[in-house]
Formats: sequence, C-alpha cells, structure tokens
Amino acid sequence: FSRLPYLWLYGEVKKVQQVIRRELPDALDMLSVTSTAGLGFDQSMQRVSTYWTSSIGQEFKRVVQEMELGLSRSEALRNLANRVDISELSGFVAIIIQSEMLGMRISDVLHSQAEQMRVLRQYRAKEVINQLPGKMIIPLGLFILPALLAVILGPVVATIVKMFM
Repeated sequence: FSRLPYLWLYGEVKKVQQVIRRELPDALDMLSVTSTAGLGFDQSMQRVSTYWTSSIGQEFKRVVQEMELGLSRSEALRNLANRVDISELSGFVAIIIQSEMLGMRISDVLHSQAEQMRVLRQYRAKEVINQLPGKMIIPLGLFILPALLAVILGPVVATIVKMFM
C-alpha cells in the first residue's frame, strides 16, 4: 500500500504528458502565428499562456514567469524541457535555443516545428489505429464468439435432444 501514492502520481504525470503531447502542435501553431504577426517570442508565449488554460498554457506561463524573475530565455526553456520530460518538447526547446544562438528568425523556426509536430501527431494516431485489431481479439473471443456459437448451435442441440427423447 505504500507504493499506491507513487503509482497514482505516475499515472497523473502520464496523463498530463499525453495532454501536452496532444496540444503541442496547436500551441506551436499559435506561437508561429503570433510571432509572424510581429510579436516577439516572449510576448507570443505570454499570449499563448493566456489563451490556453490547459497544461501547455500553464507550462508556458511558468516559462514567462521565470523569465520575468530574471532567468534567461534559454534557461527557462531548459527548465520547461526538464519539468515536462517529453521528447518532442525537448527537441523544440533545443531548436529554439540553437536558433537564438545562431540568430535565425524565430517565426520560421516555429512554423517548421509546428508542421513537424503535426506530422508526428498523425504518425502517433496511425500507430494507435494499427494496434486496435490486436486489442479487439479478446473482446471478440469472450463476448461475440460465444453468442454466435449459441445462435448457430442452439437449434442443432435442440434437434439432437429431440432425437434421443
């Protein structure tokens, strides 16, 4: 019973990670649009954090707050990647930090990252869809096959019983 809180917390962390993984492409799209419209990256993150009230919005809000407290943008983004621990977000943070060091336009980087995240989301959905037939075998065997056998063999059993009576 002492492991129960850890298991519960582990499940909650996985749920939050799934939500962030699902919402990341849309948040990156919004970051891309706002930065293309003329806002800086920090202001874009603040705009996304006020628009999105879910987990990704809260994480972006925390990054903005850390920057307001004096941390550099790269340090605040690294903290985000360490806190959330999602490979896609870690890659995004690494690319943003690298583009900042190289002096690239953030809006172009955000646009390409948003497109890449959408493609990854599609691949993940296809993966889940491809696993469904294997998961459907057990319910088929337990529930549908016995009912089907009862319908098919029921009349046969009844006629056999009549023959011996």
